[in-house]
Amino acid sequence: MGRKKGKGRRSPGSGPGSSGFGFLDSLFDQRPRAVLDLHGDTALEAERRVRDFVVAQARLEPGAVVHIITGRGGGGGRRPVLPGAVRKVLGSPDLERFVAEFDRDLDEAGFLVRLR
Repeated sequence: MGRKKGKGRRSPGSGPGSSGFGFLDSLFDQRPRAVLDLHGDTALEAERRVRDFVVAQARLEPGAVVHIITGRGGGGGRRPVLPGAVRKVLGSPDLERFVAEFDRDLDEAGFLVRLR
């Protein structure tokens, strides 16, 4: 199974901690140009803020990498909701023209996104 742009999937042999080199590796090697922290947001607030952030940043700096922090969630024994909500928005058709690729960050507490 190969890497699909904009779907947040890693291909075997690529990504952090592997010896493979490819487009995905450069996503992790670049310093994010902007950060959006969603701690404390509801899923609906996070979806709106991610959409606004990605569109604005893509217009300001096409091709840049940005970091969206969701946290790991699950505080108080609850199931985390922000990572799923953010993944859904980043992979949605309305952001397809702004998002070149995305994946979970190294500590799985957010997403790195390459803008178009």
